[in-house]
Amino acid sequence: MKISGKYILIALALPFLTSCNDILDEHPQGSYDESVFFDSQEHAEMAIYGILSSLSENTHYGWYEMATPASDDTYFTSRTYNDNGIHDIVHYTATSTNTVLEKLWQLKYEALDRANRAIAGIEGMANFSSDSNLRALAGEARFLRAFVAFDLVKAWGDVPFPTESTDEYSQAFLPRTGRESIYDCIVTDLELAAGYLSWANASTTPERATAGAAHALLMRVLMQRAGYSLQADGTLKRPSDSERTKLFRAVTDNWEAIEAQGYHGFCTAGYDGFFKNLSYGTADSKESLWQISMLQEQGRRNGSAWGIYNGPLVAEPTGIPSNEASAYMGRTNAFFIVVPEWRDFYEDNDVRRDINICTYQYRWNAETREHTKSERANTGWYVGKWRREWMNPADWNKNINYGDIDFVALRYPDMALLAAEAYNELGETSKAWTLISSVRTRAGASAVDAASFAKVYAKPKATRNPVFIDDASEQGKVRQALYFERAFELCFEGIRKYDLLRWGCLYDALKLFGENSVVNQKALAYPGYKNFIPGCSELQPIPLKEIQSNPALNGINNPGY
Repeated sequence: MKISGKYILIALALPFLTSCNDILDEHPQGSYDESVFFDSQEHAEMAIYGILSSLSENTHYGWYEMATPASDDTYFTSRTYNDNGIHDIVHYTATSTNTVLEKLWQLKYEALDRANRAIAGIEGMANFSSDSNLRALAGEARFLRAFVAFDLVKAWGDVPFPTESTDEYSQAFLPRTGRESIYDCIVTDLELAAGYLSWANASTTPERATAGAAHALLMRVLMQRAGYSLQADGTLKRPSDSERTKLFRAVTDNWEAIEAQGYHGFCTAGYDGFFKNLSYGTADSKESLWQISMLQEQGRRNGSAWGIYNGPLVAEPTGIPSNEASAYMGRTNAFFIVVPEWRDFYEDNDVRRDINICTYQYRWNAETREHTKSERANTGWYVGKWRREWMNPADWNKNINYGDIDFVALRYPDMALLAAEAYNELGETSKAWTLISSVRTRAGASAVDAASFAKVYAKPKATRNPVFIDDASEQGKVRQALYFERAFELCFEGIRKYDLLRWGCLYDALKLFGENSVVNQKALAYPGYKNFIPGCSELQPIPLKEIQSNPALNGINNPGY
């Protein structure tokens, strides 16, 4: 069931959710009295929809958020000109005046402010402590605040981080908060959310947060925190070994909580079925622990570009009467291109290969009035996980540029691989191999362990050996297996770049593929490695308007900007 429409109607009905857009402050100003508004569960629910509406906008997770996790060693965009937007972000040439980063910064702080208001309002209600429904709504608000806060830390590092809402202009601007303090708040929010929220079951929708989603997001946060990140002095650092051990143990504790509850697991329709159903509009609450609902409605700032901008090309139908338009797929812009060498890394029977990497496009034959499929050269293969051809035909032409495909933010196989990584770092390699194999065999690939490691990864090692990952020990073999498996399973889902960052090898991976990929043999179509500046490009620039309007930032941007 799609719930985005409800997001939009409620956001329009609530004036307090409309923030000032004249400045990009991290405390958007509101215009309502919380003490009056939070007088019923219905109003508390409306506040949650207000937060969700910020995330579901097409200029947030509907489209723009595709750019910040790219490029990595698996994909890039097909356009290399400077656009002060998406393509500059992907190719590591973005500046502090980038219009997409400016909009994302604004929307994330809008969502953060709405979450702060919702938490204070709901938890301040008279019957909060005795009403499980209100506690669940507070848990959802805390989950959403943690999700947005994590976005801010991943993209910008140390940032202003308000945990209370204010309408006082003098209090609207804050200095940076250290990321460790922000992580502490995120962990607290998610631990409370896990206690307040109910677990998912077959009748719940993954478009609303559950206890499993809180545990899953906490796993991802803890693992990112345990890895490298760019500091204010331009150096990459990670926590001490003893602190990392604590973080890895917390990851496995949360994994074991998910497993003990027993509901979440792999989609029964398989890897291919999961993504085909997702494009069609069928949610799977077993594999998807949480997803952001998308629903295209005319005249609204909503709708999904998943499968449109990051799917195979579909040419626009031309020369047909308007009353026949719904019989055709519409069009896609297909900006994102796969680094083709990855296709050879999969085993032949691994179904993930042909779902993840689409080797064809749809041309339009005006004479016969039909789309025809044609194969592409390997330098132009597309991201394939989301496709217009898999969408419900009833939704093909609601909007020629957008659709209804949700963004799945938390997926069970990601958690299984994160648990494998944590167990490995704790020295429990047998558990790690078992979890890696569970993800592989669900997709039709062979199981793997230390004995079969060399055979299973023979093709990728021979073709593109990631020498920056030492596989001399068994723990090293697991690390290199995860380097490949997290790409095979999770490529293009907004995760890979942050994996490479926390492993401390993003630049190495970009350089390895940039220097060797066939896509760069004739022209520099994949220039990220050329533009990447170590000690700078690991973070995004804070928007110039924010630097100029917030005196507490002292005119200082992130390193190198």
